[in-house]
Amino acid sequence: MSIVCLEDSIIMKFVEDTNAFNKCVDEHFASLDANGDGFLSRSELENRSGRLGFPELELQSREEIAGGYDLIFERFDAERTGKIDREKFRSVMKELMLAKARGISTSPVLIVVQKDSLIFKAVQHAALPN
Repeated sequence: MSIVCLEDSIIMKFVEDTNAFNKCVDEHFASLDANGDGFLSRSELENRSGRLGFPELELQSREEIAGGYDLIFERFDAERTGKIDREKFRSVMKELMLAKARGISTSPVLIVVQKDSLIFKAVQHAALPN
C-alpha cells in the first residue's frame, strides 16, 4: 500500500484517457476473472472483495459488501445472468471512479491505496509527461 495525494482532476483525466483507463480496467478484469471465461460472477468478486481496487471495502462488514455487490449487479446485469462482461465492468469501474472524484472534489486529500488499484494507476497516469 502507498499514501498518495489525490484530487478530482487526477481521477477525471485518467478516466477521460479512454485508452489508458480501459487498458488498466481490462488488466484488472483479467485478474478478477478466476475461471477465465470472460465474465465476472458474483462469487468471483466476493472471493476477491478487496481486489476491486478500493481498500475501504476491506473495512466494511460482509453485509455491507454484499449490499454493494447487489447494487452493482442490479445496475449492470440487466439480463440477470449473474455475470458481468468486460464492457459492463468498464462501466462499473468508470462510474465508481467518477463517484470517487466527485467525493474528493478539488480539495487535495491523502489517501491509502493499493498498488494494483485503479486509484494508484490514476496517480501514476498523472505523473506521466504530457
